[in-house]
Order: sequence, then C-alpha cells, then structure tokens
Amino acid sequence: MRIAVDTNVLVRFLIWDDSVQAGPAAAAIEAAETVVIPILVLCETVWVLRRACRLPAREIAATLRDLIASRPVEVDRPAAEAGLAMLEAGGDFADGVVLHQAGQARAAPVLTFDRAFAGAAGPDRVRLLAPG
Repeated sequence: MRIAVDTNVLVRFLIWDDSVQAGPAAAAIEAAETVVIPILVLCETVWVLRRACRLPAREIAATLRDLIASRPVEVDRPAAEAGLAMLEAGGDFADGVVLHQAGQARAAPVLTFDRAFAGAAGPDRVRLLAPG
C-alpha cells in the first residue's frame, strides 16, 4: 500500500512521545510499500522537533536523512536536501525549502523581514526588507 503521512503521524513515529499514537503510526508506516512525505510535512516536523521537543538541529537532520534513506520514502528530495543543508548550517529548514523553490521558479531575490534568513542566505539570494 502507498500512504501519505501528516505531521502528527510522522512526529509520533520519530519520537514515540505518545505510545497510544506512536504504535499505530509505526505500524502503518512500517507496513506501507511507499510512504509519501509532503515537503510541508517535513517543514512542520522540523519545527515541532526543534521548538516543542528541543532537539538539536544535527540530530533532527540525521534522523530525517536516515528516514529518507532507509525506507521507501517518496519526498521532494532536492527540496528536502536544501532544507537539510540550511538546517545543518545553523539556519531554518523551511527557509532552505523556500530558497530551493524560489530557485526552481527562477525568482530572485526572496524578500523577507527575517534577519536570520537574510544573513544565512546572503544578499544575492535573499533581500531583507525594512519595515515601513
């Protein structure tokens, strides 16, 4: 069977913080022939693991790399790699995905009010806007 997972299912599977939900999540993921993980789900999962679970970026990146490599996972790999590269460089996973998708759309620079994003990506890729 081919399934897609939502953030709450993926988080339960990865961290087992709620055994009532983690068991069924693991059973479904492990039984699937293919697990589709939308890039938005990866963005949300990284956010939950960093903010709510307070896991270090390097641990999150390693966990996601292992997940993608070890299972029949279908994900937008270039976008995931861009997010992981940004996360491993000290930035935000979602910002890496935004940069990747902007590049695919041949849209540059990305405009933001986020100083950390602008600093991590550089002025040729991201332009910091001054608040009005």
